[in-house]
Amino acid sequence: MGEYYPPQTLQFYTNISHMSRDLDIRVCIIEDDETIREGYVYLIGNTPGYKVVGSYPSFEDAAKKIASDDPDVLLLDVELPGISGIDALPKIKKLIPEAYILILTVYEQDILIFRALGNGASGYLSKNTPPEKIISAIQEVMEGGGPMSAHIARMVISSFQRNEASPLTRRETEILEQIATGKSRKRIAQELFIDLETVKSHIKNIYHKLNVHSKADAIKAAKDNKFI
Repeated sequence: MGEYYPPQTLQFYTNISHMSRDLDIRVCIIEDDETIREGYVYLIGNTPGYKVVGSYPSFEDAAKKIASDDPDVLLLDVELPGISGIDALPKIKKLIPEAYILILTVYEQDILIFRALGNGASGYLSKNTPPEKIISAIQEVMEGGGPMSAHIARMVISSFQRNEASPLTRRETEILEQIATGKSRKRIAQELFIDLETVKSHIKNIYHKLNVHSKADAIKAAKDNKFI
């Protein structure tokens, strides 16, 4: 006959077990690239104090289970099949209102950064962020911080230092900044999730507002006046 343990003793060990498990930071991942997704799963799952409770290739897949996963932190990509990460943010916040959401993406345009933060993201990291920084960002956001990659933080600060008298809208400013980096109209349309004709229309408005007739003159005028 086995040794007898009073119910209160069994409950004590059960509570200890739950406490030990609950000390881990619970992380979910939504990332459509399988290689990157599995890399995050491996990195986080093999770091003491962290636990991956779900990983999904799209918001639609995650929506079915993420509430029961009950994550503390969600790593979210921007460009997803179906609903984009930015557009999914408000829906995710309804499903897991207590979770912190960290954006991890290759896109670093300030319009996307502000949309993400406005939609409920707690931090914004580029995908070239070193592994140890991703782990520390998860810890930071759990402590109430708002982690950002250094380059992204500089962009946010710069956006507040621009000439407030700029005649350009935020979208026009974003497009002109992308033109200044040498990106084509087609590439800009893809990265901002708008169609090519919309980009062309914005460029036409930019030229009109700055009273210029070429890309080079638009960039020069905008930089001279601190519009970008």
